[in-house]
Amino acid sequence: MKTAVVFRHVPFEDLDSLSETLLAKGYRWRCIDTPVQSLASFDALKDDLLIVLGGPVGVYEQHLYPFLETELRIIRERLAAKKPVLGICLGAQMIATALGARVSAMGKKEIGYAPITLHTGAPAYFAPLDNLPVLHWHGDQFEIPQSAILLASSDVCENQAFSVDNYALGFQFHLEVTASALESWLVGHASELSQAGIDPRTLREEATRYSAKLSSAARQVVGHWLDDLPVTP
Repeated sequence: MKTAVVFRHVPFEDLDSLSETLLAKGYRWRCIDTPVQSLASFDALKDDLLIVLGGPVGVYEQHLYPFLETELRIIRERLAAKKPVLGICLGAQMIATALGARVSAMGKKEIGYAPITLHTGAPAYFAPLDNLPVLHWHGDQFEIPQSAILLASSDVCENQAFSVDNYALGFQFHLEVTASALESWLVGHASELSQAGIDPRTLREEATRYSAKLSSAARQVVGHWLDDLPVTP
């Protein structure tokens, strides 16, 4: 069985629907809460797959959150060896940073369900995501690394997804969150929602409307990407 390791930054931003896809594709995984668990002896190249999840801090805040430096070192080492990495939100920003691209604040928040549009470089199996309302929850944005291809955009944020060959994939949006799991987000990010003037009832209604289609699209897109991963020693 293949192995995956998951870097988690807050407990409620987890794999959610992607756990089923990993199981279906023959992966067993373990989760590391990187803010509180040591990565000092972590072998960056041991596992078949690294998944870096989201979180409420910025990748450029390494002076405030030193664990980010360790994560970036591990991500750089894996990318240099072309070992598969999947990044979601903060995770995608960390991949971009590791590849030399800039990550910065947008000056506004993109929170809620809104459609993305695919670019010509997106593989055919991304089709279920085209014009699908996905969950956005971020205030930072990444530039596209020189070695990467832009895959998707939204009206608020142009750079929503990128890939590097077929071994690195980054999503700015959240395709993994189910309607039931969103309830923890609404509580965990209550202060942010209040500051942004967003009614959690609106997000709850949107999740009820869209999360089933989003979970189905996530299974197809991530499942196909896992099938296409290169075999590395």
